Amino acid sequence: MRADPVEATGVERIAGAFERARGERRAALMTYLMGGFPTLEESVRIGEACIENGADVVELGVPYSDPLADGPVIHEAATRALQAGATLIGVLEVARSLAPSVPVVLMCYANMVLAPGVDAFVERLAKSGAAGLIVPDLPSEEAGQTLAACDARGLALVPLVAPTTPPERMTAIGERARGFMYTVSVVGTTGERSSMSERYAEVIARAKASTTVPVALGFGISTPEQARQAANAGADGVIVGTRLVRAASAGNDPAAEVGRVVAELSSALSHEPTPGV
Repeated sequence: MRADPVEATGVERIAGAFERARGERRAALMTYLMGGFPTLEESVRIGEACIENGADVVELGVPYSDPLADGPVIHEAATRALQAGATLIGVLEVARSLAPSVPVVLMCYANMVLAPGVDAFVERLAKSGAAGLIVPDLPSEEAGQTLAACDARGLALVPLVAPTTPPERMTAIGERARGFMYTVSVVGTTGERSSMSERYAEVIARAKASTTVPVALGFGISTPEQARQAANAGADGVIVGTRLVRAASAGNDPAAEVGRVVAELSSALSHEPTPGV
């Protein structure tokens, strides 16, 4: 397993993951897993399988009763995790288990951050060893306190931008981005889609023109071919979620099944060689 220096900040660890991938002439692979699904213990094994099979960053979801950005597969996984007793504290223990190997970025909703108080939440996140935070329903205009709390602890507050984000707003978001810019490839919730590759280059180019941090493409990417297309369209990172959550719900060995899918995705993420280089 890969491990970063313990003294590195979360922002530095994420930057290092992208730099290593770039040095190997490929896009970074970012794998999503739902904390507590099927159980907390099994989600640790799934995360380890992701890392062992090529994940550069792990996006760790916290189950929530009203996940506005998530499609039916991830929503169902969240429901089942909550029914099994998963809590934020338990998911942070999953982060603690995985963080020594790769950067872990927690994905949760704003109510989880605001209810205990921003500083208390971010302090707890930092103590878990996580490297960053994604809050899809926290508008950039309302993220100042959370950004300041993350900056103070060296954590990356990762923003999301969509194909419909106006240029001026995308620039404003890009200037405040930490870690990477989560670039949504489609309009809508997470989920597998058959074909969106023709739009990848346009969406990625708009995002890269608006920020200095790496650009990672997510939503709708589920196959090795789609991952390859995203990498060749210029994505610094490729995020896969629904496909892996679906794999985690199949068979008697969820970790092995997820590991198999991650290995296939990882092998697809080499950038096309430049002629003459």
